[in-house]
Amino acid sequence: MSVAPSRPQILSLFRSLLRVAHNFPDYNIREYMKRRTIDAFRQNRNLSEPPSICSAFSDGKSQLDVAKRQAVVYSLYAPQLRSVMEIQNP
Repeated sequence: MSVAPSRPQILSLFRSLLRVAHNFPDYNIREYMKRRTIDAFRQNRNLSEPPSICSAFSDGKSQLDVAKRQAVVYSLYAPQLRSVMEIQNP
């Protein structure tokens, strides 16, 4: 049985997921990643048993790895047009 991650480790994972979400070139994917990250952390906020905390943390780390790979792939095939949500009004 492994030791449950500390609060700073969990917050670091949260910030890393949000940073990776910011790297997606597409507005819709970027906002989806942010929303999914925040919702997952809110859902797991009340976990108290170390095994369940470890499981959620390892799931988060694997999601971070997937998100990093996907950000690279999306940057290679990014659409040339920006979303309406990204266009600044004068």
